[in-house]
Amino acid sequence: MTIDSRLTTHDLRSKAVFLDRDGVINELVYYEEHGLLDSPATMDQMQVFPWVAGAIRDLKKAGFKVVLVSNQPGIAKGYFSKKTFEKIRQKMVDDLAKEGAFLDGEYYCFHHPEAKVKELRVNCDCRKPRPGLLLKAGNELDIDLASSWMIGDGLTDIQAGKEAGCRAILIGKMKCELCALMEETDARPDAVAPNFLEAADIIVRSQKVLSSKS
Repeated sequence: MTIDSRLTTHDLRSKAVFLDRDGVINELVYYEEHGLLDSPATMDQMQVFPWVAGAIRDLKKAGFKVVLVSNQPGIAKGYFSKKTFEKIRQKMVDDLAKEGAFLDGEYYCFHHPEAKVKELRVNCDCRKPRPGLLLKAGNELDIDLASSWMIGDGLTDIQAGKEAGCRAILIGKMKCELCALMEETDARPDAVAPNFLEAADIIVRSQKVLSSKS
Protein backbone atom coordinates (compact mmCIF):
# COMPACT_ATOMS: atom_id res chain seq x y z
CA MET A 1 0.00 0.00 0.00
CA THR A 2 1.36 3.42 -0.96
CA ILE A 3 0.99 6.22 1.57
CA ASP A 4 0.29 9.66 0.11
CA SER A 5 3.52 11.62 0.48
CA ARG A 6 1.49 14.72 1.34
CA LEU A 7 0.44 13.18 4.66
CA THR A 8 2.51 14.46 7.57
CA THR A 9 3.53 12.68 10.76
CA HIS A 10 0.86 14.78 12.48
CA ASP A 11 -1.79 13.32 10.15
CA LEU A 12 -0.70 9.72 10.73
CA ARG A 13 -0.55 9.77 14.54
CA SER A 14 -3.57 9.09 16.77
CA LYS A 15 -5.37 11.69 18.82
CA ALA A 16 -6.46 10.84 22.33
CA VAL A 17 -8.49 11.92 25.32
CA PHE A 18 -6.59 11.41 28.57
CA LEU A 19 -8.71 10.84 31.67
CA ASP A 20 -8.00 11.21 35.34
CA ARG A 21 -9.69 8.40 37.26
CA ASP A 22 -11.19 9.39 40.62
CA GLY A 23 -13.89 12.03 40.24
CA VAL A 24 -14.02 11.55 36.46
CA ILE A 25 -14.57 7.82 35.90
CA ASN A 26 -15.67 6.88 39.41
CA GLU A 27 -17.12 8.46 42.51
CA LEU A 28 -14.84 9.80 45.21
CA VAL A 29 -15.29 8.24 48.65
CA TYR A 30 -15.89 10.30 51.78
CA TYR A 31 -13.79 9.11 54.73
CA GLU A 32 -15.52 10.49 57.78
CA GLU A 33 -12.60 9.74 60.13
CA HIS A 34 -10.34 12.01 58.04
CA GLY A 35 -13.03 14.42 56.86
CA LEU A 36 -11.98 14.20 53.24
CA LEU A 37 -12.87 12.82 49.82
CA ASP A 38 -10.36 10.39 48.36
CA SER A 39 -9.88 7.40 46.07
CA PRO A 40 -11.70 4.12 46.72
CA ALA A 41 -9.70 1.85 49.02
CA THR A 42 -11.77 -1.32 48.50
CA MET A 43 -13.31 -3.04 45.51
CA ASP A 44 -16.83 -2.34 46.80
CA GLN A 45 -16.08 1.39 46.95
CA MET A 46 -15.26 1.52 43.22
CA GLN A 47 -18.46 2.93 41.74
CA VAL A 48 -18.20 3.95 38.08
CA PHE A 49 -20.45 6.86 37.12
CA PRO A 50 -23.36 5.66 34.94
CA TRP A 51 -22.51 8.01 32.05
CA VAL A 52 -18.85 7.04 31.66
CA ALA A 53 -19.24 4.07 29.30
CA GLY A 54 -21.37 6.10 26.90
CA ALA A 55 -18.89 8.97 26.94
CA ILE A 56 -16.01 6.62 26.14
CA ARG A 57 -17.97 5.07 23.27
CA ASP A 58 -18.78 8.55 21.89
CA LEU A 59 -15.13 9.58 21.96
CA LYS A 60 -14.04 6.41 20.19
CA LYS A 61 -16.66 6.94 17.49
CA ALA A 62 -15.18 10.41 17.00
CA GLY A 63 -11.76 8.85 16.37
CA PHE A 64 -10.07 9.34 19.74
CA LYS A 65 -8.12 6.84 21.78
CA VAL A 66 -9.18 7.00 25.44
CA VAL A 67 -6.32 6.67 27.92
CA LEU A 68 -6.37 6.71 31.72
CA VAL A 69 -3.60 8.71 33.44
CA SER A 70 -3.89 8.75 37.22
CA ASN A 71 -1.92 9.48 40.39
CA GLN A 72 -2.55 6.52 42.71
CA PRO A 73 -0.43 6.95 45.85
CA GLY A 74 -2.61 4.72 48.06
CA ILE A 75 -0.07 1.88 48.09
CA ALA A 76 2.77 4.32 48.82
CA LYS A 77 0.83 5.79 51.73
CA GLY A 78 0.07 2.33 53.15
CA TYR A 79 -3.69 2.60 52.65
CA PHE A 80 -3.97 -0.70 50.75
CA SER A 81 -1.86 -3.35 49.05
CA LYS A 82 -0.90 -3.74 45.40
CA LYS A 83 -3.25 -6.75 45.28
CA THR A 84 -6.17 -4.63 46.53
CA PHE A 85 -5.37 -1.91 44.00
CA GLU A 86 -5.51 -4.48 41.20
CA LYS A 87 -8.92 -5.71 42.40
CA ILE A 88 -10.22 -2.11 42.41
CA ARG A 89 -8.77 -1.50 38.94
CA GLN A 90 -10.24 -4.73 37.56
CA LYS A 91 -13.71 -3.86 38.85
CA MET A 92 -13.53 -0.58 36.93
CA VAL A 93 -12.45 -2.40 33.75
CA ASP A 94 -15.16 -5.05 34.17
CA ASP A 95 -17.92 -2.49 34.82
CA LEU A 96 -16.96 -0.58 31.67
CA ALA A 97 -16.72 -3.76 29.60
CA LYS A 98 -20.28 -4.71 30.57
CA GLU A 99 -21.38 -1.51 28.82
CA GLY A 100 -19.17 -2.08 25.77
CA ALA A 101 -16.54 0.51 26.75
CA PHE A 102 -12.80 -0.13 26.74
CA LEU A 103 -9.74 1.98 27.53
CA ASP A 104 -6.83 2.04 25.10
CA GLY A 105 -4.31 2.32 27.89
CA GLU A 106 -3.91 2.77 31.63
CA TYR A 107 -0.98 4.70 33.09
CA TYR A 108 -0.55 5.11 36.85
CA CYS A 109 1.89 6.91 39.08
CA PHE A 110 2.28 4.98 42.35
CA HIS A 111 4.91 7.30 43.83
CA HIS A 112 4.61 9.90 46.54
CA PRO A 113 7.41 12.14 47.89
CA GLU A 114 6.36 11.36 51.48
CA ALA A 115 5.50 7.68 50.99
CA LYS A 116 5.56 5.24 53.90
CA VAL A 117 6.69 2.53 51.48
CA LYS A 118 10.37 3.37 50.97
CA GLU A 119 10.71 2.19 47.36
CA LEU A 120 7.80 4.41 46.33
CA ARG A 121 9.15 7.53 48.09
CA VAL A 122 10.21 9.23 44.87
CA ASN A 123 9.96 12.79 43.58
CA CYS A 124 9.16 11.51 40.10
CA ASP A 125 8.31 12.99 36.71
CA CYS A 126 5.17 10.90 36.30
CA ARG A 127 3.19 12.32 39.21
CA LYS A 128 0.80 15.02 37.99
CA PRO A 129 1.07 18.03 37.69
CA ARG A 130 4.18 16.83 35.86
CA PRO A 131 3.36 15.47 32.39
CA GLY A 132 5.31 12.20 32.54
CA LEU A 133 2.32 9.86 32.27
CA LEU A 134 0.96 11.67 29.21
CA LEU A 135 4.36 11.82 27.55
CA LYS A 136 4.92 8.10 28.12
CA ALA A 137 1.46 7.23 26.77
CA GLY A 138 2.00 9.53 23.81
CA ASN A 139 5.25 7.78 22.94
CA GLU A 140 4.03 4.22 23.47
CA LEU A 141 0.63 4.64 21.78
CA ASP A 142 1.86 6.96 18.98
CA ILE A 143 -0.37 9.85 20.05
CA ASP A 144 -0.23 13.39 18.69
CA LEU A 145 -0.45 15.30 21.97
CA ALA A 146 -1.22 18.62 20.24
CA SER A 147 -4.45 17.08 18.87
CA SER A 148 -5.38 15.54 22.22
CA TRP A 149 -7.30 16.50 25.36
CA MET A 150 -6.90 16.00 29.11
CA ILE A 151 -10.01 15.69 31.32
CA GLY A 152 -9.63 15.92 35.09
CA ASP A 153 -11.26 17.24 38.24
CA GLY A 154 -8.15 18.91 39.64
CA LEU A 155 -5.78 21.66 38.57
CA THR A 156 -2.91 19.17 38.65
CA ASP A 157 -4.68 17.39 35.76
CA ILE A 158 -4.99 20.65 33.84
CA GLN A 159 -1.34 21.53 34.47
CA ALA A 160 -0.16 18.10 33.30
CA GLY A 161 -2.31 18.29 30.17
CA LYS A 162 -1.12 21.78 29.28
CA GLU A 163 2.51 20.88 29.94
CA ALA A 164 2.17 17.91 27.58
CA GLY A 165 0.71 20.19 24.88
CA CYS A 166 -2.92 19.08 25.12
CA ARG A 167 -6.10 21.06 25.50
CA ALA A 168 -7.82 20.49 28.83
CA ILE A 169 -11.28 20.33 30.40
CA LEU A 170 -11.88 20.76 34.13
CA ILE A 171 -14.67 18.72 35.70
CA GLY A 172 -16.50 20.78 38.31
CA LYS A 173 -17.67 24.34 38.80
CA MET A 174 -15.66 27.53 38.39
CA LYS A 175 -15.11 29.26 41.73
CA CYS A 176 -13.48 32.62 42.39
CA GLU A 177 -10.66 31.15 44.48
CA LEU A 178 -10.14 28.51 41.81
CA CYS A 179 -9.79 31.19 39.13
CA ALA A 180 -7.06 32.89 41.17
CA LEU A 181 -5.24 29.59 41.62
CA MET A 182 -5.50 28.91 37.88
CA GLU A 183 -3.72 32.17 37.17
CA GLU A 184 -1.11 31.51 39.85
CA THR A 185 -0.29 28.01 38.56
CA ASP A 186 -0.85 28.69 34.84
CA ALA A 187 -3.50 25.94 34.78
CA ARG A 188 -6.45 27.55 33.00
CA PRO A 189 -8.58 24.91 31.26
CA ASP A 190 -9.95 25.30 27.74
CA ALA A 191 -13.43 24.45 29.06
CA VAL A 192 -15.27 23.53 32.27
CA ALA A 193 -17.89 20.76 32.39
CA PRO A 194 -20.04 19.30 35.19
CA ASN A 195 -19.04 15.70 34.37
CA PHE A 196 -17.16 13.47 31.92
CA LEU A 197 -20.17 13.00 29.63
CA GLU A 198 -20.51 16.76 29.08
CA ALA A 199 -16.74 17.04 28.61
CA ALA A 200 -16.83 14.30 25.97
CA ASP A 201 -19.62 16.16 24.18
CA ILE A 202 -17.49 19.33 24.07
CA ILE A 203 -14.64 17.36 22.49
CA VAL A 204 -16.87 15.58 19.95
CA ARG A 205 -18.51 18.87 18.90
CA SER A 206 -15.08 20.51 18.60
CA GLN A 207 -13.90 17.62 16.42
CA LYS A 208 -16.93 18.03 14.12
CA VAL A 209 -16.16 21.73 13.69
CA LEU A 210 -12.54 20.94 12.80
CA SER A 211 -13.64 18.27 10.33
CA SER A 212 -16.07 20.64 8.60
CA LYS A 213 -13.27 23.17 8.07
CA SER A 214 -10.80 20.67 6.62
